[in-house]
Amino acid sequence: MNVGIIGSGTMGSGIAQVAATAGCTVKLYDTNQAALDKAKASLEKILSRLIEKGQIDTEEKTKIQSNISYVDSLKALADSNLTIEAIVENLDIKKNVFSELESYVSNDCIIASNTSSLSIASIASSLQKPERCIGIHFFNPAPLMKLVEVIPAVQTSKTVLDKSVETIKNWKKTVAVAKDTPGFIVNRVARPFYGEALRIYEEGIADFETIDHSLKTLGGFRMGPFELMDFIGNDVNYTVTETVFTAFYFDPRYKPSFTQKRLSEAGYLGRKSGKGYYDYDQNGKIINNCHPELDSGSNQKLAQTIFNRVLVMLINEAADALFLNIASAEDIDNAMTKGVNYPKGLLAWADEKGINWCVDMLDGLYNDYHEDRYRCSPLLRKMKRENKTFF
Repeated sequence: MNVGIIGSGTMGSGIAQVAATAGCTVKLYDTNQAALDKAKASLEKILSRLIEKGQIDTEEKTKIQSNISYVDSLKALADSNLTIEAIVENLDIKKNVFSELESYVSNDCIIASNTSSLSIASIASSLQKPERCIGIHFFNPAPLMKLVEVIPAVQTSKTVLDKSVETIKNWKKTVAVAKDTPGFIVNRVARPFYGEALRIYEEGIADFETIDHSLKTLGGFRMGPFELMDFIGNDVNYTVTETVFTAFYFDPRYKPSFTQKRLSEAGYLGRKSGKGYYDYDQNGKIINNCHPELDSGSNQKLAQTIFNRVLVMLINEAADALFLNIASAEDIDNAMTKGVNYPKGLLAWADEKGINWCVDMLDGLYNDYHEDRYRCSPLLRKMKRENKTFF
């Protein structure tokens, strides 16, 4: 298969590596020759490290490198069977690129976007053959993360969907098919991990360290929400939240936080700026991070309250995604475990905690706050009534 990748940044280069490793002939396109040179040098370092770790040999390294060519003309992608765009998250720019690309490639070429939040239907509208357009959303770093969300637009043909799913599976990735709605699966379902943690902090219930420590210790999350927001970048995370909030017609469940907005405005972006919710040294390590003791009864109770509140909001979001047919239960749980490394699938977690527990927790929060952000998903309420589980 001939694959064209548009954009040689971290994501585009990563996707190119994945496709080349799977034996595809890849052309990595960028208008900036310096960016292409950087991508080529970066691949050399990555593959050399894989040899050191014993994951590939020199023959495999040479094969992967020979499968990728670096081009500075969009017309060079004319022989592609599949193109994947991985450029700036700007709808107008993507539409312009897709419109030009279509004039070069064959009628059978699938034209895909790696967008994490923009409407695939809107991107597809820029094409003469919109039925060939689809979303193929990798997670960073693409070579390591197992999940790929595949998002058909309302215009996408079933043939294009089937071919895309088959291709990505052949690239040794786990596919989750999602409806073309804001945030797809992961960026929609994950919002409470950040939003509810910020709300708990803003209410003065606990500080950053306690909230992070509670979720890591009791929930088994690899990073707490504040560590993760600093890792992602507060500017990036805030923008995604704001985008999802706007796209859902200002649904209060996705309401951004003033705390994060102010940090972003101040330039406290996290690891990349040396300061965010935490302070960082030159190696990106947190300076003077204390680990709150959870041994005492009062501290244990606080930690459990924090964990339960964030978890039930995540479960509610996952349940609502299933209720609205965004994806199947299996795909939703796979998306969260393989896309953002959650310790368990949220719907499976709901079964473990008990559907009654989920509904009662959400109703308790709603009774306390009378805010629509705490409304219980109709699916959870129905499942409680019918004594059902997700799996």
